[in-house]
Amino acid sequence: MSHRSRQLKVSSLARVEGEGALHVVVNDGVVERADLQIYEPPRFFEAFLRGRKYSEPPDITARICGICPVAYQTSACLAIEDACGVEIEPGVADLRRLLYCGEWIQSHALHIYLLHAPDFLGYPDAIELAKDHRDVVERGLRLKKAGNALMELVGGRAIHPINVRVGGFYRAPSRAELQSLRPQLSQALRDAVATVRLVSGFTFPDLELDHDLLAVRAPDRYAIERGDLHSTGGASFAVDDFSAHVVERQVEHSTALHTALDDHLYLTGPLARYTLNRRWLSPLARAAAVEAGLGAECRNPFRSIVVRAVEVIHALEEALRLIDAYVVPDRPYADVVPRAGVGHGVSEAPRGLLYHRYELDEDGLIRSAVIVPPTSQNQAAIEDDLRRVVAANLALDDARLTALCEQTIRNYDPCISCSAHFLDLTVEGR
Repeated sequence: MSHRSRQLKVSSLARVEGEGALHVVVNDGVVERADLQIYEPPRFFEAFLRGRKYSEPPDITARICGICPVAYQTSACLAIEDACGVEIEPGVADLRRLLYCGEWIQSHALHIYLLHAPDFLGYPDAIELAKDHRDVVERGLRLKKAGNALMELVGGRAIHPINVRVGGFYRAPSRAELQSLRPQLSQALRDAVATVRLVSGFTFPDLELDHDLLAVRAPDRYAIERGDLHSTGGASFAVDDFSAHVVERQVEHSTALHTALDDHLYLTGPLARYTLNRRWLSPLARAAAVEAGLGAECRNPFRSIVVRAVEVIHALEEALRLIDAYVVPDRPYADVVPRAGVGHGVSEAPRGLLYHRYELDEDGLIRSAVIVPPTSQNQAAIEDDLRRVVAANLALDDARLTALCEQTIRNYDPCISCSAHFLDLTVEGR
């Protein structure tokens, strides 16, 4: 079986956000193609940001994704504030980090329990899983609900938050309002510890990545909402040098662009964050990582579910710390006066780093916008992993090999709708 020609096709991937397909071609035991085909139409966000006011990107770009809107709002705010020469005060910055913790909690819980765990536990979906393991699915839903509650209080609502603005927030919550979340977040922390113990007991296929790993790093903290860029290959650069190191290119089979870091494959997301920033995990998260056997780095993408579970613990501990230290800021936002310039912003969305770049004119109108989402950055690495997984498992029949390929893609929790991009179009006439 391992030497005959075969093709694997999945026209619509399940348990991922957005519309994507899988196409694998093997000839004489050689994997010739392993394509993650992203076929959603372009959504033109970069194009229709042009000509809009500098204050609008947080609300507009949040609509790119219903799962990780805070990531888009944060990177957008950072880029606009950078262009206008504004730095928000520490209390407002902490509130922004607290909101981002809510997004990490709900997004990771959704991925772990409803999208990815069924692969490891032998179920087609979370509904079937709940029939035999109701308590497991209910734990995941409690975790997601806790993250949503944090987003609703700080952001105004859980999907496309409305309280975020350039310079901070329209309204700061009271200390009593934040303290009211403590019981729910404390229960969620217990659920998160149980989650790490659950997922660390899964059976993981063998696969070790040799890709470069790229993540945001900030001094003395596990980077979430700001920082510079660092890679395991030794690269280190400021956000405004992003485009000098990360280059996008169009591929025929995808409406998402592929990217390269200094001309080679790289990966963003939980494996990169953990490997580069593990020392700054919260105490309980660090202990859970040790108990789960993660070690100094994690390069097996199938174990990314464990890293995500550890990050949920970190986000909950961080949220509780920020709530206990919270002092209502005198003003929930900094005044941002528009000026001509270019600004850059990067933050760590749950599935990887998200870069924004805006050029403003002297009236604060956007002249150009560049948004580089995590899934487009990861797509080339995902396809390389697919080729390796297929090559190592050609003895499997088509059904089992296809299922393993789909699981490999779900390792990365791709957000396909985020990655769909405008395509260059050339019309040739006679």
